[in-house]
Amino acid sequence: MANRNTVGFGLNATGTMGSNYTNQGQSNYFIDAADATAIYNGQPVKITSGYIVTATAAITNSSLGVLNGVFYNATSTQKPTWNNYYPGGITPANSEDTTAFVLDNPMQLYEASVNALMGASQPAAVVATIGQTMGTQTSQGSTTTGKSSQSLVFATIHATANTWRVLRVSADPENEDMTAAWCTVVVVGNLNQIIDSSA
Repeated sequence: MANRNTVGFGLNATGTMGSNYTNQGQSNYFIDAADATAIYNGQPVKITSGYIVTATAAITNSSLGVLNGVFYNATSTQKPTWNNYYPGGITPANSEDTTAFVLDNPMQLYEASVNALMGASQPAAVVATIGQTMGTQTSQGSTTTGKSSQSLVFATIHATANTWRVLRVSADPENEDMTAAWCTVVVVGNLNQIIDSSA
């Protein structure tokens, strides 16, 4: 049976390890003024030279967390402005930096879709995939919704080398077929910039 998903949707927060309740707490970081690269809601990010940037250039990139929105004072209106993604090229009033809100709990769980089938049969696919790691596609998203359209890349599956570790299939009846593309799975960060002290 095909999954209802036909594209990726980034990483959506869905609890924390140990089945604890979570407020999906986020922390404030900064995006350099006039940084031209768009960062979409639900997209993995990392710290480079003191600023938040995308964490998707390499499959084995570590991640700080996932972008959840931005805030800045608009140059033209001088008014506080909130956006659920960073469109790129923003220079806030007085050349300030843009504040980025990042879901940065290393134990945060996320739902994400996988861009290819994970096995010819459901039991075999589960055994072969659970506990393995995957990377994400390069930056993709909608300028209309601000939402990331990234997915996990099945071709990169590896025991330890990638950014996100697959824990289980999501409890989503319309998107839980591992024998078809775009199955939704639950992942946790495997290569974390803070815990691993990696670049």
